[in-house]
Amino acid sequence: MKVILTSDIKGTGKEGALVIVSDGFARNHLIPKKLAVPLTKQNAAYFEKKRKLLQEKAALEKAAKLELAKTLGNLAVVIKVDAGESGKLFGSVTSSDIASAVVAASGVVIDKRDVELADNIKGLGTYEISVKLHPEVSAKVKVEVQAK
Repeated sequence: MKVILTSDIKGTGKEGALVIVSDGFARNHLIPKKLAVPLTKQNAAYFEKKRKLLQEKAALEKAAKLELAKTLGNLAVVIKVDAGESGKLFGSVTSSDIASAVVAASGVVIDKRDVELADNIKGLGTYEISVKLHPEVSAKVKVEVQAK
């Protein structure tokens, strides 16, 4: 059955997308929960207009995130932690710590899930950390881990 999605559904599609799903999934799940509408000429015309608005909104959001990425690209954050004489930390610096430090230093609110760390930082030094601001935009933030 061909349906037009009225909201983003993980694994199925984005809002306004025309997708082909099984009849049972459409009749028993998507349509009753108002997650999709059947494909008709009226629904197709309505969602075509809505899709254009969504694309414009997405373009504006991406432009704003690009500006934010430029701001964060010039940012250097210092995190002071307890460390031993050899430079090994007592504990580690996590993505949550980095997100808090970025908020404190720049006022830009980022979520800890947007900080892309392969593994927690367990030593002193300077690290370049990627922060995902948008699906297509990320910024590099310099994080310097120092002993207290």
